[in-house]
Amino acid sequence: MGNYHLRKKEKEITIKEEIDAILKKGKYTTIGFVGDEYPYVVTLSYGYDQANARIYFHCALKGQKIDYLTKNPNVCATVIEDKGYVKDFCEHKYSSLIIRGSIRVVDELNEKKHGLDILLNHLEENPDPIKARNIKDDKSYNSVCILCLDIHDITGKQN
Repeated sequence: MGNYHLRKKEKEITIKEEIDAILKKGKYTTIGFVGDEYPYVVTLSYGYDQANARIYFHCALKGQKIDYLTKNPNVCATVIEDKGYVKDFCEHKYSSLIIRGSIRVVDELNEKKHGLDILLNHLEENPDPIKARNIKDDKSYNSVCILCLDIHDITGKQN
């Protein structure tokens, strides 16, 4: 899909720094999974690991997301920066990203720690109280499911 081109080239976001800024500013993404008769779409808060081109999430240890990703790890996600509706013009200002990649459950303890740190540092001004409340020791990570979306391709659009 990396060679897909927008119909209106003037709306395309191609500068990596602009794409990174949208990912850093965003707090949630909507992800589409395919694995059964119908796609499964879910919105999750995330943490962006810019250095490794990854996005981390946390979720329950069991459920539909886990079922779907074990059948097909390829996903498509979107992050939207809503800049508001323009009244009387039937127009909306936005920046949006379409992210394609593969998602997996993180099993390795050090990456789990890294992923949770990325997530909490992205979402929280001070993640320490949350970690102190929920992560008492390394065994605490057994009750946390961390997902990692390895980014393969991003396209951006703005109006």
